[in-house]
Amino acid sequence: MSPFTDPGSGSGSNAPIQDRRAARQPAMLELAGFFSRLIEGGAVLVIGLLGILFTYSLFQLQPVEDYVRVAWLSTIAYALVAELTGCYDVDARFTLRLGWTRVLTAWLGACVAMLTLAFFMKASGTFSRGWTIFWFVTVCGGLIVVRGGTTAILRTAKRRGVFNQRVAILGSNVQGRRLSRYIAENGMFTIDLVGCYDDRVGDDAPLATCPHRGGVQVLLADIRAGRIDQVIVAMPYGDDTELQAVVAQLSMLPVLIRLAPDLSSFTMAGQTLVMLGDLPLMTLFERPISGIDQILKRVEDLFLGTLILIVAAPFLAIVALAVKLDSPGPVFFRQEREGFNQRSFHIWKFRSMRTDMLEYKDIQQARIGDPRVTRVGRIIRATSIDEIPQLFNVVIGNMSLVGPRPHAPSTRVAGVLFSEATQQYAARHRVKPGMTGWAQVNGWRGETDTDEKLLKRVEFDLFYIDHWSVGFDLYIMARTVAAVLFPRSAY
Repeated sequence: MSPFTDPGSGSGSNAPIQDRRAARQPAMLELAGFFSRLIEGGAVLVIGLLGILFTYSLFQLQPVEDYVRVAWLSTIAYALVAELTGCYDVDARFTLRLGWTRVLTAWLGACVAMLTLAFFMKASGTFSRGWTIFWFVTVCGGLIVVRGGTTAILRTAKRRGVFNQRVAILGSNVQGRRLSRYIAENGMFTIDLVGCYDDRVGDDAPLATCPHRGGVQVLLADIRAGRIDQVIVAMPYGDDTELQAVVAQLSMLPVLIRLAPDLSSFTMAGQTLVMLGDLPLMTLFERPISGIDQILKRVEDLFLGTLILIVAAPFLAIVALAVKLDSPGPVFFRQEREGFNQRSFHIWKFRSMRTDMLEYKDIQQARIGDPRVTRVGRIIRATSIDEIPQLFNVVIGNMSLVGPRPHAPSTRVAGVLFSEATQQYAARHRVKPGMTGWAQVNGWRGETDTDEKLLKRVEFDLFYIDHWSVGFDLYIMARTVAAVLFPRSAY
């Protein structure tokens, strides 16, 4: 059942876990829903247009432009009604009986809407009755065939675990074990149970469907390693404060957190309730920028990042030559930074400091009049030109055009590591770091030498994460251009 293996160990062992599904895309279910909509909408349009083509002479379709309009309008009407009737809900995607019922209901509703519109526009009398019946039947049959085909494909993909989320249960008690049995016995869920995590292990025999993997710290480590997509909290804590402390740790990580029922002592008003079959779950924290949003942001980064790289290539060559002629050493500087889910990566920048003074560990932030900065380096730092090579990081995928700025793990403020200065700092790693961000365009850039500056950066970064949209990204990019033209606090 679990996507992890624990060779040669018992159910309570903490031996290394092998993730066999590391390449799985967490947005595949949403992407499949998008293509299902596209295919069925396309089927309505194509079958309608082909019907006009093949029956043009038989039914004397004049004027033909009116029939073409009907084909297009029916496609739009079907798409709208299909959403209202739940044609693409998860339960309808994998069940033919339910799927066919909703598809036929949606098509019938779309046709009724079209006939009502034609009646009020007094246009129904000009259309061929024979073609109308032919069109209704052929599109209906086509939708049945298309839904049957897509359901078969989705079922095959589901059996292979393509759509499954890796779920961990926080709690090895009676409630956690009951929840694991419920999930294991329901074949319609798109879930791979990773295991149960709990610092307090009971005397009951472990379940094969949900072996005990370790305590809360093991759970946090597995989430950071990218092995878990969702955590269901099923721990009957007697003290709300204790449960909130555990949830607070989880909320700093890029994972979906939900609360199982029967935790009557822990209440969070206003949280979203979702149904897992017949079982209600409470959503405590959503994974930010997930599903279709995750795909949109990646497309935005790839398209704009590649375009900017191509346009800026001649300018980058000139800057590279200036860096090379100004001081001996490499043109580019690569330094370790913390990115999404606190994973390390190497950031690309134009070298702006003397080669003998470059720092890769225990990094000291640049200050006004810093002797390490070269002549060309002073210019490219003040104009943020040294950051442009990070477009390579964006195209590769370990950075985004917009997001919280990445910091080196050893960066300190007032002698204290950034990660230790505020508990909320780790929450910045729930999304990819960016070349620019909401904090930067609001003036919080350059040296972070006080707690106040760090707290303000974190505050603006978390606001961005909670309010992300493509429009917000474009707005920040536009303001970044203004910030570069009128720089301050960067040296």
